[in-house]
Amino acid sequence: MAKKEKTVELKTRVEKISEEHLKELQGVVQRINAGQYNIGKLEAQKHHMLHDLAMAQDKVTVFQETLMKEYGSYDVNVNDGTINWPKDEK
Repeated sequence: MAKKEKTVELKTRVEKISEEHLKELQGVVQRINAGQYNIGKLEAQKHHMLHDLAMAQDKVTVFQETLMKEYGSYDVNVNDGTINWPKDEK
């Protein structure tokens, strides 16, 4: 049985892509870079916000200790300052 030879058509070798393709490629790469930059910026903001939240939670814990020493409870209505004492069960 004879072997079939495959014919492959070779294109002429070019050194550069067309201006149209270059501009499209640059646009896509620019969008990716901008997206990555914005995500990084948001992640940095998120990190700072999480740090601020943790600091506020620490302040609440310290303040609860102050309320406990001063009033004997830290269960307080934040709207009007009423201490939420437990109901006496009979």
